[in-house]
Amino acid sequence: MKQIGIIGEGSWATALLKILQQNGNFVQWLIRFDNIRQGILETHHNPEYLSDVEINLEQLKIYTDLNTFLNDTELIFLVLPSAFTETLLFDIQPSLVQQKFFVSATKGILPESHLTVTQYLHQKLNVPLSQLAFISGPSHAEEIAMERLTYLCVMSENKLLSNEIKHLLSNRYIQIYINSDIIGAEFATALKNVMAIAFGIIRSLGFGDNFQAVFITYAIKEIENFINHIAPKNRNINDFVYLGDLLVTCYSQFSRNRTLGIMIGKGYSVKAAQLEMNMIAEGYYAVNSIVKIAQWHNIEMPICQAVYNILYQRYAPSIEIKLLIDKLNKLWKQ
Repeated sequence: MKQIGIIGEGSWATALLKILQQNGNFVQWLIRFDNIRQGILETHHNPEYLSDVEINLEQLKIYTDLNTFLNDTELIFLVLPSAFTETLLFDIQPSLVQQKFFVSATKGILPESHLTVTQYLHQKLNVPLSQLAFISGPSHAEEIAMERLTYLCVMSENKLLSNEIKHLLSNRYIQIYINSDIIGAEFATALKNVMAIAFGIIRSLGFGDNFQAVFITYAIKEIENFINHIAPKNRNINDFVYLGDLLVTCYSQFSRNRTLGIMIGKGYSVKAAQLEMNMIAEGYYAVNSIVKIAQWHNIEMPICQAVYNILYQRYAPSIEIKLLIDKLNKLWKQ
C-alpha cells in the first residue's frame, strides 16, 4: 500500500478524504489555507466545504509545505480547480514527481497551457503515463457526503494502478469501474461543464423540458465529435462517464456550472455571478481552452463557441442562443 496524499481543500477533496478514511486509510493532506487547516484541527470538520463530513485526525497528517508533502507521499490525488492547478504544478521540480503516482480528479483544463492535468504531468514534468490516472463520473461531492450511491470510473493505461485505486475507493455507496480512455474522459469532463453553462442559460431564458432534452442530444454529439478528434479511441459515448456526467451536471441542483449559466441568463455579469456563487465553475475556464483547441484542429463546436461569445465577448445571451439554435438546426438537417 502506497503512502496516500491529497492536494486540494474543496468539496471534492473533502469527499475523497471521507471515502479513503472510511475505508481505513491513513491520508496525508496538503492544505494551503490557514483558516481551513485551523478549522479542521479545532472542529474535525472542513469549515468551508462539506462541513458535515467528520474528519478523523488520527488517520490524517496535515502538511503546509509542498516539497515536504511530495517527499512523504507516493500516490497523490490532485483535486484542485484547474485555474489553481497549473500554478502549483509550475513550481514543482520534475525530479520530485517522476517516481510518484498521480490520480487527477480535476474537472477542467489548465487555462495557460490548454492541457489536461495528466497531459501536463506527462509532457511538462515527465511523469510516465503508467503512473497517471483520472477519476470521473456523475459524482457531485455533496451526494457523496450524504453517502448516496455514486458510480465512478478510473481511467489509466496501467491496469494495476486502476485496480489499486478501485480498491482504495470502493465501498457500499461507491461503485468503481475501469476504463483506459484517460485523455478522452478528461476532455469530456471539461466539456460537460461548458454544456451545463449553456444549459443553465437556456433554462433561465424560459426554454422548457422539451427543448432542454433536445439540447442534451446536441451537447453529447458535440462532446463526442471533439474527443474523437483529439483522442481517437473505440469508446461508448453513452457510458456514464460521458453521457451520465453530462446529464447530472446539466440537471442537478448541485451543479455550479448550471448555476453560473442560470445567473448569466438572468442578466448577471460573469464577475457578479462568480462573486455571488463564491465557488469555481470549471466551465468558465474550460471554454476558453476548448475554443482555442477546436480552432487549432478545425473542429466545429457551435455550443462551446456560443458560451465563449457570451462569457468572454459579452454577447447578449438571448440573441446568441437564438443564433445557436438556428445553427444546430442546420447541422441536424445535414
